[in-house]
Amino acid sequence: MSAAPVPPSMVLRPEEIERFDRGNGVVTVPFVGKWNCAENRVTTGMTVFSPGTGIPLHSHNVEETVLVFEGEATAVIGDDEFDLVAGQATWVPAGVPHCFRNRGEGQMTIYWVYGGRDVTRTVTATGETFEHLSDKDRGAGPARPSDSAGKA
Repeated sequence: MSAAPVPPSMVLRPEEIERFDRGNGVVTVPFVGKWNCAENRVTTGMTVFSPGTGIPLHSHNVEETVLVFEGEATAVIGDDEFDLVAGQATWVPAGVPHCFRNRGEGQMTIYWVYGGRDVTRTVTATGETFEHLSDKDRGAGPARPSDSAGKA
């Protein structure tokens, strides 16, 4: 027995996916297709990190699950720092400062799922809060010692 065909509105085509270049070798690819509507209570996508890059310490207003799709990551979640490799996942509670860095020599890709639709990001260093994937939600760079310490 074969599976029913996927309705066209459920298909994500590469030319329909917007990419957010966060700078310095980090690109976010949100999977927000026609299926991802108000009734769908998750926001999902991938972020690709070049070697030596990371996203600054930040928190969200909703919980987040992160799967390392490829490569090697260092995760800082609250006061804990640990390493993850492809196939390993972690969970970040809402409001907890965290960041991920590529600790390997090759590309690192994480798959993320937020437990909500109206996601905000608060940058730990500045306290600024803005809508996830908005024009202000940019910026990444080389991993900094303050990120690895898990403190602002």
